[in-house]
Amino acid sequence: MAVVDIAIPCHRYGHFLKDCVESVQAQSLRDVRILIIDDASPDDSAETAHALAAGDPRIEVIVHERNRGALATYDEGIAWATSPYLLLLSADDFLAPGALARAAALMDAHPKVALTYGRSVDLHEGDPEPAFSDPDAPPEWRVRSGEAFIREHCERIRNLVPTPSAIVRTAVQKRVGGYDRSLPHAGDMEMWMRLAAYGDVADTPLTQAVYRLHGSNMSRAYYARILVDYEQRALAFDTLFKHHGPRVPNARRHHALARRRLAEAAYWTGVARCCRGDMAIGRDVLGFGLALRPRMRLLPPVGQLFRHERPDRTIASVLSDGLRRLALRAGLVPQPSAKGP
Repeated sequence: MAVVDIAIPCHRYGHFLKDCVESVQAQSLRDVRILIIDDASPDDSAETAHALAAGDPRIEVIVHERNRGALATYDEGIAWATSPYLLLLSADDFLAPGALARAAALMDAHPKVALTYGRSVDLHEGDPEPAFSDPDAPPEWRVRSGEAFIREHCERIRNLVPTPSAIVRTAVQKRVGGYDRSLPHAGDMEMWMRLAAYGDVADTPLTQAVYRLHGSNMSRAYYARILVDYEQRALAFDTLFKHHGPRVPNARRHHALARRRLAEAAYWTGVARCCRGDMAIGRDVLGFGLALRPRMRLLPPVGQLFRHERPDRTIASVLSDGLRRLALRAGLVPQPSAKGP
């Protein structure tokens, strides 16, 4: 019986698929099953998947006749899994050496751990493959309660888990269910917190996976829509605490913290966009923050600025952009010249 099931959703990533699968095949932990799910790709993804399966009996392939979307494909992988541990690995990402063995050993030793993750290295197009640490070196793990993990997300209001490194306990994943269709852009964050409502969480500073950055990444196109980002994160927290709050100690306090942090961050994002001349987006994001926390109309959340690593640079950048726009309007500095063809 396999120890880890790896479901690999693939759409238009045929040129990355071989690297992804080979990173699994090269793992020191050999007791794995691999399911490649081609979501009706218009490229050669299906052909590549079948060629890989022909050379390795551990690989299965499913090819959709019509595109079902990312979340439905993830759920298909969850439904397929029967091994103790599960990884959903996008076809454009790949694993670091020793990643599966490290996570499996940790979860074997700590039966209450529902989720493990580690560092993920960003790989830009054209960059050489990163160097990895010795896969046999004993890893350092931090095991903490699910409540502590959820509180950290409420404090920092963003996804803290590099998705390609997230290896979960299959039984807990089956218990909490699949992805929420109302969260196409914040589903991962909500899922990690949902798992934490049912178990402990462990993380390591070692690199567990590599995340490719390229023009086709869904997240890159998405994050251009700032307001949608804030709305999705707010909905992720609301959904978590509505459905799983009774399992989280101090849930009401943590939920209030998340909404406050989101409101404060949206306030300053809106102000910054307005100072930089993006008035429509700035007003929308600022309005979102004020709707979450109306008291900010009278008292700006100054403390939020100092949660940045370099608050002086953040403040200086926003002020300099605003002052430059005022100077341009007053004719105190020349207008920038138009670029030629």
